[in-house]
Amino acid sequence: MANNMTEEKTVQPYEIGELDQYLFGNGTHYELYKKMGAHLVTVDGVKGVYFAVWAPHAKSVSVIGEFNEWDLNADMMQRHDPMGIYTKFVPGAKEGQLYKFCIETQNGAKIDKADPFANYAELRPGNASRITDISNLNWSDSSWMKKREKWDEKTNPMSIYEVHMGSWMRHPGREDEGFYTYREFAERITEYVKDMGYTHVELMGISEYPYDGSWGYQVTGYYAPTSRYGTPEDFAYMIDYLHKNDIGVILDWVPAHFPKDAHGLADFDGQPLFEYADPRKGEHPDWGTKIFDYEKPEVQNFLIGSALFWIEHFHVDGLRVDAVASMLYLDYGKEAGQWIPNKFGGNENLEAIQFFKHLNSVVLGRNHGSVMIAEESTAWPKVTGDPEKDSLGFSLKWNMGWMHDFTEYMKLDPLFRKNAHYMMTFSMEYAYSEDYILVLSHDEVVHLKCSMLNKMPGEGLDKFRNLKVAYAFMAGHPGKKLLFMGQEFAQLREWSEERELDWYLLAEEPHQHIQNWVQDLLHLYRDQKALYELDTQPSGFQWINKDDVFRSIFSFVRYSKDRKKSLLFICNFTPVERPDYRVGVPRGCQYKLILDSEDQRYGGQDRKIGSVVRATKQECDGQDYSFAYPLAGYGVAVFEFDGNIRTTKKTHGKPRKKRK
Repeated sequence: MANNMTEEKTVQPYEIGELDQYLFGNGTHYELYKKMGAHLVTVDGVKGVYFAVWAPHAKSVSVIGEFNEWDLNADMMQRHDPMGIYTKFVPGAKEGQLYKFCIETQNGAKIDKADPFANYAELRPGNASRITDISNLNWSDSSWMKKREKWDEKTNPMSIYEVHMGSWMRHPGREDEGFYTYREFAERITEYVKDMGYTHVELMGISEYPYDGSWGYQVTGYYAPTSRYGTPEDFAYMIDYLHKNDIGVILDWVPAHFPKDAHGLADFDGQPLFEYADPRKGEHPDWGTKIFDYEKPEVQNFLIGSALFWIEHFHVDGLRVDAVASMLYLDYGKEAGQWIPNKFGGNENLEAIQFFKHLNSVVLGRNHGSVMIAEESTAWPKVTGDPEKDSLGFSLKWNMGWMHDFTEYMKLDPLFRKNAHYMMTFSMEYAYSEDYILVLSHDEVVHLKCSMLNKMPGEGLDKFRNLKVAYAFMAGHPGKKLLFMGQEFAQLREWSEERELDWYLLAEEPHQHIQNWVQDLLHLYRDQKALYELDTQPSGFQWINKDDVFRSIFSFVRYSKDRKKSLLFICNFTPVERPDYRVGVPRGCQYKLILDSEDQRYGGQDRKIGSVVRATKQECDGQDYSFAYPLAGYGVAVFEFDGNIRTTKKTHGKPRKKRK
């Protein structure tokens, strides 16, 4: 043991040593990206690049690139057992040069692979890796990072703007795609998001990927921001800029599967390496992709290291983990005969379960205030919570059940909504079983599902009025919020990654009114503690009337911890006006109108904001107090009131005698 330790001390900081191999083999080398891949170093006064790649099944490996004119024999790499890691220092190799690994397989074939740990890639359609140095990025977001350590998603507001960078906004009239660079995007998106009132931006498709049409969900570079929008330094600038403007950044992250592209991870060293060897476990028939082998510690290490890389090295505030359900179930998207059960005969992927617990324990344990979000579409129990209590350990879960019921209800003609009333109330039956985000994501506005506006029934302005009441109900419902880009101004067309959003629509009043409405809902959400402080506790929500089936009106209260500024929501999901709508309330106090869908700013006629109604002692909706209010068709009214419960006055001295 002493000899081994002595040998380890002689290893240079950039080299792969025995300890590196030991930790990698145990799946716990969490900063392996600092050793694997391509790193600029100086050896004996000579500048060059140190390359390292994991290829245990290879007969031999060489590194090829612009520095050796892609000569297969110029830079043969040295193998290090027991892990089968190959290394090579190449004098004279420089930053910016392209490279690949030429792997000789056991049957003598030679295949060229991009570097799995590369930090930068050639712009597609090229697929080589590019030497870069990300060891000294410029950061000026220390204030944000310090605040993040104490941030708690359970008790803070979190409204997420989901964005696909390449199609949010483009430069017009350019011969190329007209993409904004990371730096240009940073400035434009910051201005927009701050004005609208979002707290976070979630970016689709940032890890390097070859095919635009995959939207970034078929990844080949788990340690590289895509070169479509600039360099890694540009990407860091974007994160830094958003942080300095108090905007959090979440990335979509895809540990579920990867594409079969020849230069990527599939059959990396001539045999299955990153994927399960048995195609019944290692392939998605519907997606045409490979499934990571979560049983291998090295694969777990590769993925956990990637998660930490984005959060720790690039200061990202959280990851939205894609397709979690496909990882948890061995039979996900498969027919009989296309999958094999686990050792207990079930369809649960036991290795994936342990991977999630490992992943979330490490990421959240090392990075307080960051978030791990599960896109999990089933009723799998304990997705969020403490892994030591048999949870998967995620911070938050997408509420796909709410999303499905909500959108299906909203599609209905108002005449028939009374028959589906439960779709809007059922979510509160399980609202506290997990810590949820309410989502209206990109998945709901593609593949002939229609935009949010065109999901709405009716014609003309009725669609806009339906959308307003829908967004208000979402804003008031417990749970963090996510809205996909374009839906905040009622995009007409379905989303496509091939074009920018239809910003020209904002020249039309109905679209401007919707944007105003969403903007004010977002600011209401951020400003009112009642809408986020008790998101995960039943004490933060109270139905007033969830059974007004035939009128399709819902009323409920949201409470803050101190209950001083509580909010009453009234939402009418039919076009029928209720001139004297009486609503029960929990206190006999004043109710101040703070949001009204009939305000001129949203296309209405009246300006009643700030008006006050006093509740009277009249039973309604099971409450002792109530008041009447003119509720418009598709109308929304939000009232603020003091929700503290008055205590009964105590009598002092001797107790009163009972009357005979």
